[in-house]
Amino acid sequence: MTDPVTVTDIRRARERFDPEIVRETPVERSRSLSAMSGADVRLKMEHLQRTGSFKTRGASTKVAAVAAAGDADRVVAASAGNHAQGVALAAANADIPATVVMPADAPQAKVDATRGYGAEVILHGRTFQQAVARARDIADHPAAVFVHAYDDPAIVAGQGTLGLEVAEQVPDLDTVIVPVGGGGLIAGVATALAAVAPEVRVVGVQAADAATVPDSLAKGAPVDREETRTIADGIATGGVADLTFDAIERHVDEVVTVSDDEIAHAILTLLGRAKQLVEGAGAASVAALCSGDLDVSGETVVPLLCGGNIDMSMLDTVLEHAMTDRDQLLRLRVRIEDEPGELSTLSTVLADRGANVRHVRHDRAVEDLRVGEAYLVFEVAAAGREHATRLMEAIRERDYEVARVN
Repeated sequence: MTDPVTVTDIRRARERFDPEIVRETPVERSRSLSAMSGADVRLKMEHLQRTGSFKTRGASTKVAAVAAAGDADRVVAASAGNHAQGVALAAANADIPATVVMPADAPQAKVDATRGYGAEVILHGRTFQQAVARARDIADHPAAVFVHAYDDPAIVAGQGTLGLEVAEQVPDLDTVIVPVGGGGLIAGVATALAAVAPEVRVVGVQAADAATVPDSLAKGAPVDREETRTIADGIATGGVADLTFDAIERHVDEVVTVSDDEIAHAILTLLGRAKQLVEGAGAASVAALCSGDLDVSGETVVPLLCGGNIDMSMLDTVLEHAMTDRDQLLRLRVRIEDEPGELSTLSTVLADRGANVRHVRHDRAVEDLRVGEAYLVFEVAAAGREHATRLMEAIRERDYEVARVN
């Protein structure tokens, strides 16, 4: 059995790239992640593509083929956001109108960027699969071509160019970690590496609440998932295709899953240590690296940072969650006598110990309070676990009952 996509197809896709659309992204060593993992970690900065995602590679390959054929007056796609931007940009470059269907709750930043590249955007459904169904309906006439996000040999070939780049940029590569949604990226990367660097271990990573590949591999055929819940919307496709599943089965060595908590931690780690802002899908590879489930000690490892289009509201949510986990954001509930001066006293205790009070509220209508009592709930920015402990001890020293409620 031969691969439907070969390394020759991938090389041809690379030769045809317009450098104004697809760039060769850099690789940078991360000392912090290397120290955390015991490996030599090199980050592949694919989030620095013009559209902020690897999806531009596959989209430009497919749209260029459509333009060369000359028999289509429109391309139609479905996407949670990154494929949408890739198709919109490639279509604008080829002077072909584009229509993109996106889930109704797609990140606003990705919707705005897709429109900014000139595509018509239709919001439909709650899932990627529902958006695909609507897009196929729109494309159901001879003059339109549906550009699938991953179930297309041209798309897989375009994504596979990333594998060629990594092999050239990191000749001593031992393991590459690839985020997996529909499988287009890992199918292309694994196919390329199987040809040019077969000794390299290819590891796929999925968000646990959107993982379909482990079940698919166990069953021996693609398994879909109707509901996906993850902050990594770029890999929440709900399934893989026969095309991508076959490549995964043949060329991928291992597939692991990570939780949203681990992804959030990875986003914050990349922001704080590597100074790189990535979205959930882009951080999944680093989440896998830091999870402890992969033995990479002594290896040269490349996690693919495949996307950087994080919505600002999601970034705020992730930062708040991660800061809470690191004891840098506390909600402290203090039981007080509901009398003048109590708020001032407690605010002074916190301020004297270097805590910044972000919000405060009184709770009086609480069942376990006696008449004349109240709770003061402080949201406090702290420096970390030791600082948080000192703050609570200082409040208790004033004979207040205090509890952490986040």
